[in-house]
Amino acid sequence: MLVVSAILLVGYAYIAARLTSTAPVRVVLAAPFIMVWILPVVYWFGDRDRRGRVHEWMQALSFLCMGWLSFLLVLTVGRDVLLLATAVLPPLAAVHTLLDESGAAWVPVAALAAVCVGALAALRGPYVRRVDIPVEGLAPDLDGFRIVQISDLHAGPTMRLAYVQRVVDMTKELAPDLIALTGDMVDGSVPRLALHVAPLEALASGGRAFFVLGNHDYYSGAAPWTAHFEAMGFRVLRNSHVTIARGAARLLIGGVIDFAARMSDPDARPRPDLATDGAARPAFRLLLAHNPKIAPLAEQAGFDLQLSGHTHAGQFFPWTFVIHLVHGPHAAGLSRRGRLWVYVSAGTGTWGPPVRLGTRPELTLLRLVAANGPRRR
Repeated sequence: MLVVSAILLVGYAYIAARLTSTAPVRVVLAAPFIMVWILPVVYWFGDRDRRGRVHEWMQALSFLCMGWLSFLLVLTVGRDVLLLATAVLPPLAAVHTLLDESGAAWVPVAALAAVCVGALAALRGPYVRRVDIPVEGLAPDLDGFRIVQISDLHAGPTMRLAYVQRVVDMTKELAPDLIALTGDMVDGSVPRLALHVAPLEALASGGRAFFVLGNHDYYSGAAPWTAHFEAMGFRVLRNSHVTIARGAARLLIGGVIDFAARMSDPDARPRPDLATDGAARPAFRLLLAHNPKIAPLAEQAGFDLQLSGHTHAGQFFPWTFVIHLVHGPHAAGLSRRGRLWVYVSAGTGTWGPPVRLGTRPELTLLRLVAANGPRRR
């Protein structure tokens, strides 16, 4: 709480000094900072399961303030950089004067516009992203195998029942052979969110739907959510695997726990080596791992494809660039590590501010295709 408070205080002091000149405006500017401060202090470090319409709206408003302040800070820094640059270039004196005299008033307006555009992009999602995975030596019976990945749905204050139902309807239309939920499905307890994730049960029939927990699922209660998703019909993989047959081919689906499992068990860690079958070599090995940082271990364990999420591809500027520093080279999209393909979803929903700018929420359809052979739809 001290760290969060210090960050918000420094941010407020900088923005207030650069954009405001009167006490009433500074008081108004403090309001969104207080709303963001309330979010961790009251809802994360306090009772995470406060229910009721007022609490839902409070959290949603806090997240929107978080998004607005992020854009406000970036634009304020950008204005200051331009002021410095134009101050030393006489031909740009008029631009400098404009930025100095009226730029401060336009910065919060531009930040609000960015939030509005980003919220529209987020709440209208997801869109279907189609990705072919070329596999050398792929068994003919697996050529064209269709996997739908749902990741980082974050059902909670902003991602609610109607959005989840839309995801389910779109998934059904894609007619997948396998459905992979790669974590962070919820932001709240089972009693609070069971209704909102209920549509997902329609995807769990036929033993084709698999689920691994993400860090937010652990924050929300790993044991009760595991039991709930299993009751819905999903196979929850925790450093374990399942092998299925398709014609003469075998497909191994492994899944690992998240690093957040250490919250309850200091010795717990993701173990791709435990999520495979050792010497028995199936036609194809698929690993579900919420965090893409597991890729080196997945390669060592002999997997062919890892499906992950967690990064949201940065979700909105400037985090779209920062995320590559933290998770590169597996920050978003399709990449490779040796013989292992890694696909990192940009997220089917959104966390925190329901804002997308520079990214889009995606429902991913992945097809396994023979690397050097004919492809089929």
